[in-house]
Amino acid sequence: MILSKTDIKRYVAEKRLKIEPFNEDLVQGNGVDLRLGNQIARLKPSKTVFDTRSTQINYEDFFTKEVGDSFLLVPQERILVHTLETIELDNSITGFVNLRSSYARIGLSLPPAAIDAGFKGQLTLEVIGGSFPIKLYAKDRFCHIALAKLTSDSVRYRGVYLGQRGVTYPKF
Repeated sequence: MILSKTDIKRYVAEKRLKIEPFNEDLVQGNGVDLRLGNQIARLKPSKTVFDTRSTQINYEDFFTKEVGDSFLLVPQERILVHTLETIELDNSITGFVNLRSSYARIGLSLPPAAIDAGFKGQLTLEVIGGSFPIKLYAKDRFCHIALAKLTSDSVRYRGVYLGQRGVTYPKF
């Protein structure tokens, strides 16, 4: 069941859903808008092999971290962004992340992303540039997380994620 604006506000009041910093204006009809954080990681070309089973990865071989109030995304570039907000879902809520349509209409794309029940942290998302350079600004509404209540019939994924094999990705 998708949570309504009223449900979301009630879950926040009951602390079943935590959003920091919380801004009630970001709560929409079926979810919450999240803002772009002030750090990105640019994927960079490298001849070094990224070994997904290694625990000794030098992320500077693969990513360039940037901090700022704005970022220029060049055509077809792939970057990692994070949300300004930190969220925490209790075990009865899951989420589905989408790019805000104003960014999709200018050619940006965001691969599908789902948030597990019990998630806590800032979202890290891959963004793919469009056909022309686009300037992104920290603190702008960037993506939307539609929230859903899990039912008793829901089956949670119990497979092995890369992070469970010892692989971690840059935190920024």
